[in-house]
Amino acid sequence: MKPASTADSALQARMQQAAWLLMALALLACLKLALLPALLAGLLVYELVHILAGWLLRWLPKRLLRGRFGGQAKLLAVGALTALVLAGLFASAAGLWTFYRSDAGSLPSLLQRMAEIIASLPPWLSEHLPSAPEGIHQAAIDWLREHALELQNLGKETGRGLAHVLIGMVIGAMLALQEAQTSAGGGALTQALVERARRLAEAFRGVVFAQVRISALNCLFTALYLALLLPLSGVQLPFVKSMILLTFLAGLIPVIGNLISNTVIVVVSLSHSPQAALGSLVFLVLIHKLEYFLNARIIGDRIHARAWELLLAMLLMEAAFGLAGVIAAPIVYAYVKDELRAVGVI
Repeated sequence: MKPASTADSALQARMQQAAWLLMALALLACLKLALLPALLAGLLVYELVHILAGWLLRWLPKRLLRGRFGGQAKLLAVGALTALVLAGLFASAAGLWTFYRSDAGSLPSLLQRMAEIIASLPPWLSEHLPSAPEGIHQAAIDWLREHALELQNLGKETGRGLAHVLIGMVIGAMLALQEAQTSAGGGALTQALVERARRLAEAFRGVVFAQVRISALNCLFTALYLALLLPLSGVQLPFVKSMILLTFLAGLIPVIGNLISNTVIVVVSLSHSPQAALGSLVFLVLIHKLEYFLNARIIGDRIHARAWELLLAMLLMEAAFGLAGVIAAPIVYAYVKDELRAVGVI
């Protein structure tokens, strides 16, 4: 019996190594082929359905699930939830797109306004900007104007990205329905791949859902500051709705997302007065400190990672894959760390 047991253990080890290799190749392909939006959309639908189905099935009568048509009842429940999740996500995406296209939420107009503000900075402030042969001041203005034009001409890329997201959502829904209909099985390699996919989904849930909570809180505080505190102080800034939306969307990127939105708010505050910009900077620094605390308590507890670890992972993956690497870095890092922890390496 021992030789057979040893052979089975060796087979399982080889299948696990093969599954690790296939998972690494799949993640690399998603990053290289610009399929990260499809992957994230699929994981989002799958996790939402999985969580909501768990709640629903706990409330369904036990006799219904154990009866003759128990399998069909579970499948119908999960199917209805899948349809609701897809409808909710489609409605949210449509609402964001409508807001983006409107005058109140025009991000290209916001960037163009930032370029105008920087171009009209007072001399006493322009003198303190760092200088370089190529002119950092002019380079910043040109960069903002250039990217404002790019955002206005994103039709083709946006359509392609939305198609990828749609396909990813459908795949995630199909996987959720298949899990409700059948139980796990298959050979050693299939089981190893299922385990890798489960760990990746858990990493996604731990990072993304926690980051959504952090971003929502950050967005709430920023909205109170921009839409309530500043007007009460006699300061009326332009593009308040756009900056609130940008705060939420950028906040979905751990650590550096807050820096992006903070920079926009401080620059737009300069259009009113240096005092308003200084007040915005002080407020946002306090919010930034709060975000570090929330990251440590929410994300850090979920994936056992400190802020400097996430920053290092994002730095390396940005150098390798660009913006997609920054977005994927926390999820990939959490997944890799979970795999290493499972085999006792860390």
